[in-house]
Amino acid sequence: MTSKLKDPLIDNLFEAVLSLQDTEECYRFFEDICTVAELKSLAQRLEVAKMLQLNRTYGDIADKTGASTATISRVKRALNYGADGYKLVFDRIKI
Repeated sequence: MTSKLKDPLIDNLFEAVLSLQDTEECYRFFEDICTVAELKSLAQRLEVAKMLQLNRTYGDIADKTGASTATISRVKRALNYGADGYKLVFDRIKI
């Protein structure tokens, strides 16, 4: 797959993430590299995507996650027209 994001710095980031061995190491790394708000935003988007896959309504998703309708729409667009990254992860973690 050819990504629009392809860049040596991003390659280095992804290699660093792939080197992490467990949840504890993820917490340690992401606490250093992300702000709390950035990390919570990423986690929120993943939960929104999960809920969209389960055919939950925008209202339910907004209530449970605190995500705006704009964020929910963005995630839905990624699910429908993106690079299938959410699908890849969801197939592996069996939502």
